[in-house]
Amino acid sequence: MGTKCSALCNDSKKDKNDSVPEYQPGPGPQTGNGNRGFQQQMVAPASSAMPDGSVPQEQAAHTDRSSVTVNYFERELSELNKLPSQTGGDVEWRPPYQFQSGASYTGQWKGNKRHGWGKMTWPDGATYEGEWNENKAEGKGHFVHFDGDIYIGEWRDNVAHGHGTYLHKNSTSYSGQWKNDVQEGYGVETWGEGSRYEGSFKAGKKEGYGVYYWSDESEYHGEWHSNKINGVGLYKGKDARLFRGEWRNSVMHGMGNYEWADGRRYAGYYAEDRKEGFGIFYWSDGRRYEGFWKEGKQHGQGRYFLKNGTSKMAEWDMGHRLRWIPEGEGKEAA
Repeated sequence: MGTKCSALCNDSKKDKNDSVPEYQPGPGPQTGNGNRGFQQQMVAPASSAMPDGSVPQEQAAHTDRSSVTVNYFERELSELNKLPSQTGGDVEWRPPYQFQSGASYTGQWKGNKRHGWGKMTWPDGATYEGEWNENKAEGKGHFVHFDGDIYIGEWRDNVAHGHGTYLHKNSTSYSGQWKNDVQEGYGVETWGEGSRYEGSFKAGKKEGYGVYYWSDESEYHGEWHSNKINGVGLYKGKDARLFRGEWRNSVMHGMGNYEWADGRRYAGYYAEDRKEGFGIFYWSDGRRYEGFWKEGKQHGQGRYFLKNGTSKMAEWDMGHRLRWIPEGEGKEAA
């Protein structure tokens, strides 16, 4: 019964140490050491999102519990079916019953079936105490696994169904809706290190809209699919960085807008958590770069604007400027 994000939170040194270009417009490209310095200064910081190792928790702590729990409730059925049928039909309390397996039941009966309120104890230490309906856990009940995990909530046909809380021995917990022994509907899942998910589940997985909180106070608000961040969402970093846009498999993928606390901003496309295709990078002092990117680096043609509005076109190769493009180049051919 009853499961951290990508590189977006990673506070890279490039982000912190991005320097201000010293380029002054001139008739041709700069050369020598000054040119190399300018090239480094023009490179926009690599922007990834989440802290190292902080992909949202995907797997529920109770994923492997369903068949185990059902098996407990079915172990003594053959012996129960051999008990003499009781006349009447009234629900009654009887002395504790010891099964051949070593399990015991104390509670109410109806004929030869556990029915009403009762407690079942198995030889390995697992217990169920709660409501029964003709030998099945049904209604409200409390199940303690042999290893210390606990489920408290509603049951139907021997499985968690309705509202309930699962407490794992390692401090992980889930409280919310269940359907046929898996999370279904709204629920809150909390992990031992402090992260938390509040939102929609389907077939035991995060699905639809949900909010994920990391222990460092970063958070994500948006869409999920099959336990991963997928669709449109907003990430808020602990250092006030923001990313609004599209995601796939818990990384930035598609169109998005990334903002730094110091005023820098990138608006454009991402692929697998890195700038890809066309995008615009804004520095906080008014400069900007408009052009193409590949694997997070300027690649292809792009225009660099100074804060006074002056600009130059350049050609790039994986973050390295190859040449300045003279104004008007290519217009004759057009």
